[in-house]
Amino acid sequence: MLAVVAPGQGSQTPGFLTPWLEVPRFKDRMRWLGTVAGLDLVTHGTVSDADTIKDTSIAQPLIASVGMVSLLELFPNRGQALQQVSVGAGHSMGEITAATAAHVLSAEQAMVFIRERANAMAKAAAATPTGMTAVLGGNRADVLATIKKLGLTAANDNGGGQIVAAGTLDELAVLAANPPEGARIRPLAVAGAFHTNHMAPAVKVLANHAKAISTEDSRINLLSNADGTVVHDGRTVLRHLVRQVSHPVRWDLCMQTMLDLGVTGLIELPPAGILAGLAKRGMPGVETFTLNTPEDLPAATEFVAKHGTPSNIKDLPTWRVVLSPIKGVFERICTAEVGTELDENTRIGVVHADGETYPVEAPYGGKIGEWLVADGAEVNPGELIVRLKPGSEAW
Repeated sequence: MLAVVAPGQGSQTPGFLTPWLEVPRFKDRMRWLGTVAGLDLVTHGTVSDADTIKDTSIAQPLIASVGMVSLLELFPNRGQALQQVSVGAGHSMGEITAATAAHVLSAEQAMVFIRERANAMAKAAAATPTGMTAVLGGNRADVLATIKKLGLTAANDNGGGQIVAAGTLDELAVLAANPPEGARIRPLAVAGAFHTNHMAPAVKVLANHAKAISTEDSRINLLSNADGTVVHDGRTVLRHLVRQVSHPVRWDLCMQTMLDLGVTGLIELPPAGILAGLAKRGMPGVETFTLNTPEDLPAATEFVAKHGTPSNIKDLPTWRVVLSPIKGVFERICTAEVGTELDENTRIGVVHADGETYPVEAPYGGKIGEWLVADGAEVNPGELIVRLKPGSEAW
């Protein structure tokens, strides 16, 4: 089973776009997305220096656009991708790239969303001097306790002994002077405390923009940074993208869900390397591939052929499906039988996993076509629980 993942801010390096411009149509597509974003992405990806592309308003559109366009080189058409990719995920702003790859958003919608996201986050970061620091190694419980004690937020939990603390520069200075036992401290070159309450003003801005964005349901198992759950409904995906700006990234849980789904191969879109490195530590036995230049495409195609399997979500648009968000035990709450019409957002049941309860809902409602999971059954993430037919259509 194949997963395609998209990196987030901080993965960019000067000139990383240069080799891709030798690919026919690549420059034209980058220029078009740059027009949508209001940036000269070709220049920033080729000649701009490290300080320039570190700017949030440049880094985020640049990374996302290269990921989107390179994906078209690997999968020239949507049908081909659905026959080979089962799982999609992205780290932080990479979630937007992944949502676009899953056709929840169009490329143009994604670029506008990223542009406004980056600008709003930069504005929020300018209000208070904040930053982020990687805490490497140490005892996980001790690291989290120290971060909380100092008033910081564990903004990224990346697994493999890597947790990123975020907060004010004064709070981070105290952390640097008093690191958890056995841990190393590495300040990150970012503009603010992303994925913390310091970004709350940006969430308000994006929530207003999201009201005008139309979505499609994902046709692959799309994972949420919030808790690693599978998200299928397009409107829910968009809500998660808005909310995640001020909430921690749980990449460790995303990797666990990929393991639970049965992923055997993971390919990282450019600028690749960070997520593949985390996977090597956090996903033992899973083969990884970093797609960084056009020269990697032939080998990437072979990698896809080796691990690719069709998506399990095949019933749209005639049917809608409700999926299990995570691995656990399904408790059925809805007692309705086949043929019953459900209202929008009807709670069908819950999944119990590791002491937590995850809701299972039918966002669009519809008539029940078939129950696929029994009450009390063990379910895997992305497993089909019920098929629904839109209520407006005749049986």
